[in-house]
Amino acid sequence: MKDGDIELLNEIAKFEDSHDMEKEYRIGWGWRQVRVWPATLSRLFKDGYLENVFRSNSFTGYRLSELGRKVIARSQETEETESESQKLEVPEGLFQDIIGHNEVKELLRASLMAEKPVHVLLTGPPALAKTLFLWDIERACGEKAIWLVGSATSKAGLWDMVAERQPQVLLIDEMDKMNAADTAALLSMMEGGRLVRAKVGRQLDLHNPIWVVAATNRMDMLSPELRSRFAIRRLNPYSQEEYLTVVKGVLVRRENTSQEMAEEIAQRLDGRSQDVRDSIRVARLAPQLGVEKATRLLLGT
Repeated sequence: MKDGDIELLNEIAKFEDSHDMEKEYRIGWGWRQVRVWPATLSRLFKDGYLENVFRSNSFTGYRLSELGRKVIARSQETEETESESQKLEVPEGLFQDIIGHNEVKELLRASLMAEKPVHVLLTGPPALAKTLFLWDIERACGEKAIWLVGSATSKAGLWDMVAERQPQVLLIDEMDKMNAADTAALLSMMEGGRLVRAKVGRQLDLHNPIWVVAATNRMDMLSPELRSRFAIRRLNPYSQEEYLTVVKGVLVRRENTSQEMAEEIAQRLDGRSQDVRDSIRVARLAPQLGVEKATRLLLGT
């Protein structure tokens, strides 16, 4: 059986199941009805997956054979088993270091736990919680997730990385900076979990259902085709109080910063920044420079 034959048989089965075969197609259906080339149908017939119901000089009528139906049933059982084994486990404490955005949290949790992929795109101006959501998902999913930055996807080899590691979750930051070639690959993966690429001396044709969670600052840079594949949620800016709470939570849980130092960094950044990344940079320099000097050097006076 060639790659793609199961998919063809499934489509044929859907056609037969949606029609009264005894009344509408008593002498079978032809290639025009199922939109499969005659040569392909002839091969499937020779392999035993189809049977001839009628043959004349101008028409050959086919119907799925018992073997064809059994192959379809086995493939569906395999897909269900694989789906169960690949189901993501989402911990209760996911997103606990992110303040607010409760509906976004609920959407992401439900999407990750769905039986089939539901893709989510987070949008809004810089310095919000978009990257924090991606960080938390990466931490929860571990090796099942791949993190990519849109501006560097080609350097990382989007096709080769996904083909080699076959992740369940693809996390993309700065998606508005992806180039056209990588966007085309992403569109294919998101639509049916299929990764197809032809190269000289090599061809990739993989089927790997994948969940995509992405973040972007600019929606106008994304094509309509790409936007249509996502559930899109816009994040609103934090209040200063919320920002300081997030800073302390991220530093303690992610950077292993002491509660005292996290509190000091939050106070130093009060009124000076809305970007959580600034707090992380200060925390990493503070052991050498101290919080006050690290803040001054990074953010200016």
